[in-house]
Amino acid sequence: MQQLEIRTKLAHPWSAKLQARLQEPKPFIQILLGPRQVGKTTSLLTLVAKWKSGKSVMSSADERQLEGPIWIEQNWSKARQIKEQDGKSDVLLVLDEIQKISNWSETVKRLWDEDVSSQRRLKVVLSGSSSLKIQTGLSESLAGRFEIIPATHGSWNDFKKLTSGTINEYIFFGGYPGALQFIKDEERWRSYITNSIIENVISKDILLLTRVDKPALLRRLFQLGCEYSGQILSFQKAIGFLQDAGNTTTLAHYLDLLNQAYVLAGLQKFEFRKFRLRNSSPKFLVHNTALIGALGGYRFDDAQNNPAVWGRYLESCIGSHLLNYSRVEGFELFYWREGIHEVDYIIRMGSKILAIEVKSSVMGKTSGLKMFLSKANKATGIVIGHSGKELEDFLSHSPSELLK
Repeated sequence: MQQLEIRTKLAHPWSAKLQARLQEPKPFIQILLGPRQVGKTTSLLTLVAKWKSGKSVMSSADERQLEGPIWIEQNWSKARQIKEQDGKSDVLLVLDEIQKISNWSETVKRLWDEDVSSQRRLKVVLSGSSSLKIQTGLSESLAGRFEIIPATHGSWNDFKKLTSGTINEYIFFGGYPGALQFIKDEERWRSYITNSIIENVISKDILLLTRVDKPALLRRLFQLGCEYSGQILSFQKAIGFLQDAGNTTTLAHYLDLLNQAYVLAGLQKFEFRKFRLRNSSPKFLVHNTALIGALGGYRFDDAQNNPAVWGRYLESCIGSHLLNYSRVEGFELFYWREGIHEVDYIIRMGSKILAIEVKSSVMGKTSGLKMFLSKANKATGIVIGHSGKELEDFLSHSPSELLK
């Protein structure tokens, strides 16, 4: 099955939200922001194909022939000309992969403000796959003019729509839609994830757009983070594993870049006193378990038959689910540890706190959960796995539903 055919089967929540916002009389600039290879461009192509309110102009920075801001101005001018010819219709302007254009935000601000001043508003949608570059442009130039619509990695619900695969296959192969056509050919699947996703993210979304003094160190940190996904690892120990003379500040910065590119996060320890948050060792967590499978060295069958390895996959899968929903629903995600007691994940949304313990085997302990609940005022807790909430049921729903 071709990638486009695979992705058009998905009814992404962000597509419906984007369409609804564009129907508003005076919309803001809409920013579709999220990982590579999750269907953003396909969603935009579908949006343009179904646009009934008027004509549209769509262009991608991947295909540009003019450099920098000139490319933006040229496409904006096309949309303006259409608007002038038929002032009653809504004209849609879609610019894909906008983060690849230097000084894009200043140009967009100028053109948008000109249109507002002349009462010639276009319906403008921008997309990007590098949060760091997008957020910098938004905070510096476009304050008060935009709304962000988060695009997320594929969920278990998406996986079920695209394949007849099992929950274990989802845990191992993850949720990149374009890669799912290869899951019966593991070497080809692994090559796709490594070359089409990982290499593009690191080379194009990080190294090409941001100053990185030690690119080899960043790559090794990413590999180490995938290896230790679901585990707590201090930066001091990480430096030892990486055999580099770098410092913890550099590693923390590189981990932030990887998180902004939607591949690897470092969860902070939950503290009852908020000012201590940044002093904790991070808990590494991939945004998509496919990244572990591609780099982990285990085949699917071997991973399932190794309890320790599979437990790490399972915990990472649940963490990735929470991490992706945190961008959509706005809750904070942590881990907690005190001595030998640990809780895998802590969700905080306002005054509500939910502690989540992953139990991958009958022998799994829940003493950490009990201790945390005894310390956290009015917090609630759940166990996922053996003797607790079924994994498939948990992954099929929004985590915020558990906070109601």
